Amino acid sequence: MMRLSFPPSYTRAARLLPALVLCGALGACAVGPDYVRPGVEVGAAFKETQAGAPGWTPARPGIALDSAWWHVYGDPVLDGLMDRLNAANLDIVQAEANYRQAQALVRGARASFFPTVGANAGVSRAGSGGGTGSGSTGTGSVSNTFSLGGTVNWEADLWGSIRRNVEASQAGAQASAADLAAARLSAQSTLAQDYFRLRILDEQKRLLEETVVAYERSLTLTQNRFNVGVAGKADVAVAQTQLENTRANLVDLEWQRGQYEHAIAVLMGVAPSTFALQAQPFKQPVPDIPMGLPSQLLERRPDVAGAERRTAQANAQIGVAVAAWFPDLTLSATGGFRSGEFAQWLTAPARYWSIGPALAATLFDGGLRNAQIDSARAAYDAQAAAYRQIVLGALREVEDYLIQLRVLANEQVVQRRALESARQSLLYTRNQYEQGLIDYLSVATVQATALSTERNAISLVGDRLIASVQLAAALGGGWDGNVQPKLAAEK
Repeated sequence: MMRLSFPPSYTRAARLLPALVLCGALGACAVGPDYVRPGVEVGAAFKETQAGAPGWTPARPGIALDSAWWHVYGDPVLDGLMDRLNAANLDIVQAEANYRQAQALVRGARASFFPTVGANAGVSRAGSGGGTGSGSTGTGSVSNTFSLGGTVNWEADLWGSIRRNVEASQAGAQASAADLAAARLSAQSTLAQDYFRLRILDEQKRLLEETVVAYERSLTLTQNRFNVGVAGKADVAVAQTQLENTRANLVDLEWQRGQYEHAIAVLMGVAPSTFALQAQPFKQPVPDIPMGLPSQLLERRPDVAGAERRTAQANAQIGVAVAAWFPDLTLSATGGFRSGEFAQWLTAPARYWSIGPALAATLFDGGLRNAQIDSARAAYDAQAAAYRQIVLGALREVEDYLIQLRVLANEQVVQRRALESARQSLLYTRNQYEQGLIDYLSVATVQATALSTERNAISLVGDRLIASVQLAAALGGGWDGNVQPKLAAEK
């Protein structure tokens, strides 16, 4: 009968095979709870959409809100400002850096899956003896030692501690990606709101400039009437006061506009002194914002997605804490060459090696591991509650902006009727004054009412635009829910 013979090294390796198989079998499990997204009741539809209010439209594939959500306004100046913001906003830059850091932490956690390989080399010279005292031979010896070696260490992930740690790091990186999307959306929303507020101030300024011209004509007319004895001195004083108050209101708009212009500059990452936005005619209609379902808010709103990923991260940390109860198994191997003479360094007698497992476990820690598990579970409960709260807050914001758009649209209809009446009243009153039927104080009262109505009408347009921007941001700004985006440096 033919017998097979194996080299001694193969036989020794075969003895370790059952242990490696056992390690692999145990490594298939991971202690700690598997993650399940916390449940929260969001409702089947937004309440305010059921009233058929203006300001929104059902989201369909053809008209769904996309990532460049500001395009619904059709304003090329706003589009250009958004392009500059997306490229240079410092809050976005900071969030991108945080995301890159989180990605590096994931790679660091994954490195624990692989063995650690090291190498060392050295040379030493040592001596002994050579003394002259009693009992000494008077001779000594000097020797050289040359060494070259390597080490391999690998910790078997028997209980899933490493996998849970990687899981936690991945969830943290995904939360950081959601934070990046949230920072970008927040900056975009703030820019759009500041831009529309600035444009509304420009419209207010235009109205006041036209009003100042009209009041100057009224003052001239009243002065002429006074000179011929038709009007009294009081009429001239009222006309003069009205004109100067309007001029003061016009001056007051300058610092407000300047502050919004400065804010826009900072959002784009430039010094306010280097940026200016020219006034231009502004007739921006209020667009309808495509609406989805409340359940979509859980996937398409960055702050909600970030809170959910942090909940998953906290859940994985429970597994890491539980795994501390179980022993750690480390497989180590060492090998190399050691010789007293460099010429014999690589010969067989100079070789050395060792291989073997090491099992380590903590027997007593004074309750430390129990405390860490309790802490991890409490952290998960807190994060789960925070997630549910953020979801409810997101739903509330959408409902708030929907009802605001509905009320403002209805208010604008009423305001438009009031504006038409104010204009007609002003026309009649001026005719009566020119015919000498009333004094200028009556005209001034009607003019003040008309001016206030005109300004309110302009402000309502701005309020509706701002509310539409806030609704778009509350819906997630068209974010696709990708928590593993590619940054500009990676594309």
